[in-house]
Amino acid sequence: MKNVLTIALIALLVWSCKTDKKDGPVLIEDKSSEDILAPISEDILESAIIYEANIRQYSPEGTFQEFTKDIPELKKLGVKIIWLMPVFPISETKRKATGGPDSKFASDFPEDEQSKYLGSYYAVTDFTKINPEFGTIEDFRELVNMAHKNSMYVILDWVPNHTGWDHEWLKTNPDYYTQNEDGEVIHPEGTDWTDVADLNYDNKSMRKDMLDDMSYWITKEGVDGFRCDVAGSVPLDFWQETIPELRKQKDIFMLAEAWEPELMKGNDLFDMAYAWDGHHLLNSLAKGEKNLKDFEAYTTKIFKDYETNDILMNFVTNHDENSWNGTIKERMGDASELMTVFSYMQKGMPLIYTGQEYDLAHRLKFFEKDSIPKVKGKTWQLLEKLAVLKQENEALHGGRNGAAFVSLVSNNEHVLDMVRKKGKSKIRFIGNFSNNEQMFNSTTSGTFVDFMTDSNIELKAGEALTLQPWEYKILIQ
Repeated sequence: MKNVLTIALIALLVWSCKTDKKDGPVLIEDKSSEDILAPISEDILESAIIYEANIRQYSPEGTFQEFTKDIPELKKLGVKIIWLMPVFPISETKRKATGGPDSKFASDFPEDEQSKYLGSYYAVTDFTKINPEFGTIEDFRELVNMAHKNSMYVILDWVPNHTGWDHEWLKTNPDYYTQNEDGEVIHPEGTDWTDVADLNYDNKSMRKDMLDDMSYWITKEGVDGFRCDVAGSVPLDFWQETIPELRKQKDIFMLAEAWEPELMKGNDLFDMAYAWDGHHLLNSLAKGEKNLKDFEAYTTKIFKDYETNDILMNFVTNHDENSWNGTIKERMGDASELMTVFSYMQKGMPLIYTGQEYDLAHRLKFFEKDSIPKVKGKTWQLLEKLAVLKQENEALHGGRNGAAFVSLVSNNEHVLDMVRKKGKSKIRFIGNFSNNEQMFNSTTSGTFVDFMTDSNIELKAGEALTLQPWEYKILIQ
């Protein structure tokens, strides 16, 4: 096992020694509410945490106003980027009521029941309007202003692959869409997304209109970038043309809902992509279906597939996972806390999804109104503590100049013992990735502070340390 670990170590060291894609201004530290938020920069991304906001389900009211009230609270969790799930009007035609291969439309139900089916956020009617379900454009602007006052950036969930069936383009420009042999507009092939119409990227005019709609939110409404839905299904050359044009207007942050490395290649494409393989690995580790050798293989593959200055988003949940695959507890059980902490320990940017901070214990409805709990408990306390570590210790830097993994060695195949280091800062993470008590022998000696308990702990080389099932330690030297 040590031979494999050594290979992974070398790969991670090289991966962590990198240069920035671009320089950017540093955020002004001492600023009043009247000050303007400085453009997003490389330095900011190193310690950033991203929050996915599901406005519909965030509160019983499901409005921008209710979410805006809590933005100062999210600052306590170290949130630097707020990703708003689509805020645009949703099509009435073919409005979804249920999901999956046997999904139904709202129109399939009795008329007196149809109003409760609100449809998918991703079936957009107009890319330049606000969904009245959430409030007004003035409410949206106040949300953006509040975020900026609290040193946070706002990115919109953009849906470039398709539109809802009520989008005006279907009437004015049907050639903007993919059509079958009979000239009928179709939904995306190979999917059950029957509530949307597939866009035709061979049409240059459609591409220009898409760019114009994206530009509106940057230049007129002050948003700071986009999370682009199924970005890998859109032709790469569209992004190569479009993202540089958007960056001419403002320094923005671009997140691809995709894993493809080519979407981040060079200086002018996406800043971050999804660590989908990493997420699936966390689920499998928690279920005992995979082990730490698979984590070693994952890190080696990451080094091979991605450039050294690429950023991946690490997560234990998001809107798809929660609604369709289960809550964190359903998927990860007693390993939930360990996996959450581990997502912060890895290189990259951690994600918090709406309700995660409040110990969300149910699958949020996707096409109907639902709500999250709003009582701060164990997870809030954990995330608040991790935020302090992420912000104050550069050994957890996860951007384009991220901290290195300087060790990945253990004499117990169930125990991960790793060190992250940058400059003079060093963090050691030890975790038992099994549901049984484990013992392992430390390979080094030293006196550390246990970050979670704020107590001292001394490790001696060769001395055995006992870890309970799924127990972990974050040690600072």
